[in-house]
Amino acid sequence: MPDRYAVIGHPIAHSKSPLIHGLFAQAAGQDMVYEAIDGGAGADGFARALAAFRAAGGRGLNVTLPFKLAALQAADAASDDARLAGAANALRFDGGRIEARNFDGIGLVRDIEVNLRRPLQGQAVLVLGAGGATRGALLPLARAGAARIVVANRTADKAAALAAELAPHAGACPLNGGGFDALQGAFDVVINATSASLSGAAPPVPASAFAPGALAYDMVYGKGLTPFLRAAQQAGAAQVADGVGMLVEQAAEAFAWWRGVRPDTRAALARLTVPLA
Repeated sequence: MPDRYAVIGHPIAHSKSPLIHGLFAQAAGQDMVYEAIDGGAGADGFARALAAFRAAGGRGLNVTLPFKLAALQAADAASDDARLAGAANALRFDGGRIEARNFDGIGLVRDIEVNLRRPLQGQAVLVLGAGGATRGALLPLARAGAARIVVANRTADKAAALAAELAPHAGACPLNGGGFDALQGAFDVVINATSASLSGAAPPVPASAFAPGALAYDMVYGKGLTPFLRAAQQAGAAQVADGVGMLVEQAAEAFAWWRGVRPDTRAALARLTVPLA
C-alpha cells in the first residue's frame, strides 16, 4: 500500500502541492500518494483533520495558511527554524510523535541561489513586510552570507521588533528594521514578503532602494508581472522573479525529509513557471 502524504490548509483547492509531489514521486520512484485536505474554517478543524489523517496511516503533512502556527503547537519536537519562525510548514509522524520543520526560508534561498543563479554571499538584502513570511526567511538569508539585511514595514515598530528578536540568531549578519520612509541606501536583493500583490497593490518601496543590477523577488506566484515587480523594473532592477521556485524548493526539502531522497525539481519548475510579462 502506498505511503500517504497531504497538504492541509483552508482554502486548499488552489494548491499546487499535489501536482508537485506527484512529479517528485514519479521522478524519485517513490511509492506514495499525496492529497489535499481542507481543514475548514472552524477553530478545531486543523486538530480534527490532523488526528484523522494520522489515524488513517498518514506519514507526513505540508501545512499552509492558516494552520502553520497550529502545526507548530501540535508538534512534540520542532526544528530551530520552525521555533524561531513561530510556524511550521511540514510535519512528520514518527511513531507516536509529531515532528515539525519550516522549509520556507530554505526554499527561498535555494531558489535564489540555484535556480536564479544569484549567490547571496556579500549581498545587501531588503525584505518588505514583517509578517510570518518574513520571519521564516530572515535567518536562512543570514546563514547564506548576506552582508546585511533590512526589514521594512508600514508599521516601523513591528519591523524593528522582529529584527531585534532575530538579530541574536543571525550570526555576523547585521539585521535591522524600520519603516519604508526611513530606508537608506540601495540593495542588491529586494524581496516582497507582503501580501500586496494578491490585491494588485505594491508596497511603498522607493526606487532608490534598488541597486544597479538588483534582483527583485515577489513571494507571490502566478500573478505575472506584479505591481512590485513592474516598479522594480522601472527602478532599474536587472532581474525579477516570483515565488514559484520557492514553492517548489520548499516542497523538495519536505519530500527529502520524509523520503530520504531529494527529488529533481526541474520538471515541477518547468510545469509551473510562467513568463513574467
